[in-house]
Parts: sequence; structure tokens; C-alpha cells
Amino acid sequence: QVQLVESGGGLVQPGGSLRLSCKVSGTSFSDDAMGWYRQAPGKQREFIAGITSRGTTNYDNAVKGRFTISRDNGKNTLYLQMNSLKFEDTAVYYCNGVPWYNYWGQGTQVTVSS
Repeated sequence: QVQLVESGGGLVQPGGSLRLSCKVSGTSFSDDAMGWYRQAPGKQREFIAGITSRGTTNYDNAVKGRFTISRDNGKNTLYLQMNSLKFEDTAVYYCNGVPWYNYWGQGTQVTVSS
């Protein structure tokens, strides 16, 4: 039914930038609020950024001012621009609905290391 395919992760130095993408299918994407979640080693999955169908955004304090969520409804794609990356941003990043669909993709690994 729902397919969520994250991409764009990789290894980056502290202070660097990365842009993640999420291709969504099997949903009425343009009608749904969407978000990015992440799970760091040894921690629970957490919500970090959300965007409504109309483009209103909100962020967890840990990423506010550094990350920007956006969407392209014509491409059924969600984006996360990550700037000023820190060691603690290391995690597997997932996209999903807000609230989540209870179907998770494989995520994309982001590793911040010097």
C-alpha cells in the first residue's frame, strides 16, 4: 500500500550539509501532513520536522534553525535540508505521515563524523 523511499544520506563532517529526499507512493500525498523522524543508536525514534499539506512547518528544538523541511506535491516528494550538522545528528532518518502511517521505510543513514 504505502511506499516510502528515503535517500540522500551519507557521511558528512561536522558543520556540513546534506539534503534528504523521500519519494512517497500509495497515498494521497498532497492531502497529508508529512514529517521526518530519526532514530539514533540506542535511542527511540523521534519526530524532528513536519509540514502540512499547505506548507506550514514545525521543528523539534534539536534541529530548529538548522534543518528545513519542504515538499513538492507535484513529485510526491518530501525533502529535508540539513545544515550545520552535529555529531548528535547521526541517525537513521525516516519520512512518514503526521501522524505516521505505521508503515516505515528503510530510512537513510546520516553519519556526522570528523
